[in-house]
Amino acid sequence: MIESVLVVCEGNICRSPLACAMLARSLPGIAFSSAGTRALVGESADPTIVELARERGVPLEAHMASQLTDAQVRGADLILTMTKGQREQIERNWPFARGKVFRLIEAEGVDVVDPYGRHRATFDLAVAQIEHGVAHWRRVLQDSKIH
Repeated sequence: MIESVLVVCEGNICRSPLACAMLARSLPGIAFSSAGTRALVGESADPTIVELARERGVPLEAHMASQLTDAQVRGADLILTMTKGQREQIERNWPFARGKVFRLIEAEGVDVVDPYGRHRATFDLAVAQIEHGVAHWRRVLQDSKIH
C-alpha cells in the first residue's frame, strides 16, 4: 500500500508544489511532499501558480522550495516527476528507486510543461496538465487503498 508520495519538479516553486497540494487535498490518508532537482531553496511558490492554485481552493502561500534529498527518495513509496528527464535523473542517481518513479502524466507519455518565467498561457497549460495527472493518480491511489 502507498503511504508516502514525493512529487518532484525542477525548481520546486511551480509544478510540484501544486500537484502535491492537489493530491494531498483529495487523499488525506497519504503523506505527500514535494522537492526540486535544482530547487530554488527557501523561495516561495511563484506568484502566478499561487494565484491559480487559490482559484482552485488550494493554498500554496506557505510553500518553501526544498532540494530533493536521499532521505526523501528512500522514504517515498511513490515518486511522481513532471518530466521524463527528471524521472531518469532520479533513477540514475538512486538506482534503487526504479519501479517507484513515474511521470505525473506517464500514461500518455507526456511531460508537464515548465511555466517558470513564461507567459500566463504557459502557466494555464501546466495547471491543466497537472489537473489531468492528479486526477489519474488520485484514482490509482484510491484503488490501491481498496486492495
